[in-house]
Amino acid sequence: MQIDFPPMNDWTKTCHPDIRLMLDYWRGKCAGRLMPARGDLDPVEIGRFLPYVTLVDVVDDERRFVYRLVGTMEVALRGSDPTGRPVGDAYFGRSADAVMGKYETVCRTRSPFYEIDDFRVTDRYVNEENLFMPLSDDGEMVNKILVFSINRDLYAVGAD
Repeated sequence: MQIDFPPMNDWTKTCHPDIRLMLDYWRGKCAGRLMPARGDLDPVEIGRFLPYVTLVDVVDDERRFVYRLVGTMEVALRGSDPTGRPVGDAYFGRSADAVMGKYETVCRTRSPFYEIDDFRVTDRYVNEENLFMPLSDDGEMVNKILVFSINRDLYAVGAD
């Protein structure tokens, strides 16, 4: 069975080239399905991207999304490791609602979600490109979300 992915908006022409590479990798792992399973991904194949990868479990309780794995560059950017914590408690973005909404969108649409996110944390501004990619063990229900982030800009508050 061949999956015809809907055409991506113009963002695929202007996003960071590594975002496109990760999208192509994810699509290749679909192997005719709507979404690949976590077991289809081989960390060796994406080794250079692993520091920028976050893997989030979709759980059936009030936590909803839980950080399973957070790459070393993501931990460094955040200043702490949220592994094992609910996304709503340990989010990195504009607001908990905004971040949770992105994960909810991926679960609802069962397709990748791309964004450029500009936000302020305590001591600096962050500008990231993020690609959220659904994973499914049964091919129907999203049970994990793979996030790949490119940090384009990071500067201290008050810097010119």
